[in-house]
Amino acid sequence: MTQFTPELDYSQLRDVNSPRGKFATIVPSTNTTVEHDFHAVSPKGVTFPVGRMYIPDPQSRDDPEFANIITQVDAALEDAIRVVMTTKPDYVIMGMSAPTFWGGVEGNARFEQRIRDLSGIDGVTGGATAVRAALEELGAKNIAFLTPYQPVGDGHVQRFLVECGFMVKRSFGFKVPSIASISSTPPSALIDAIKQLDGDDIDVILQAGTNLSMLELADEAERWIGKPVVTVNAATLWHALRHHGIDDQFDGFGSLLREH
Repeated sequence: MTQFTPELDYSQLRDVNSPRGKFATIVPSTNTTVEHDFHAVSPKGVTFPVGRMYIPDPQSRDDPEFANIITQVDAALEDAIRVVMTTKPDYVIMGMSAPTFWGGVEGNARFEQRIRDLSGIDGVTGGATAVRAALEELGAKNIAFLTPYQPVGDGHVQRFLVECGFMVKRSFGFKVPSIASISSTPPSALIDAIKQLDGDDIDVILQAGTNLSMLELADEAERWIGKPVVTVNAATLWHALRHHGIDDQFDGFGSLLREH
């Protein structure tokens, strides 16, 4: 038998599935929506290897339990990044939004810097940064937002938005009993929340909470309320792609990804 060995310099070769970019995506172990949403948009030549942060106690029935989720994220972040970095990514996405809003603008900056320090990668996108950029891109001033959070979480979202110069008119929190149950929130409940939040005084309706499945519903909602509905997963993906030099636009997931 004759055996042939190709002469390839693998140090000079790109991942054939990720010629345009490999985006390491950090999510809590309870999250089932981020991967679904990113794969639904499916940018060509891009992959999203996932690092999962182990959340041993996902209960979020009140403010103290919800705050404990942030503590668990803090403890699990380093291991999740260490594991996903073995895929040799080009960019890092934080696929959980609550920790990025925590502590307002300064808290978000510290959190993203920690990701840079742990990963060694400068290109980092988290939900809060992405939302701010999206709202500025859309020229929004007056905001209403919905989340799956307890009031303490909504308070940090509002603090971040106000510190960024936006006016928060209304908010709606589903107060989910467990962050694992966020993805079970039915479309009918989301539609009711959007209707309660909307009004002539609102420029954009914003959704936080990456496990809340709302990507395609937001696109539909924009047609019947006549204004942008920005989901955190759409904003995060949009921000990461644009900062990595990918300008593709996508139908079916809201005006941000379609027009900007």
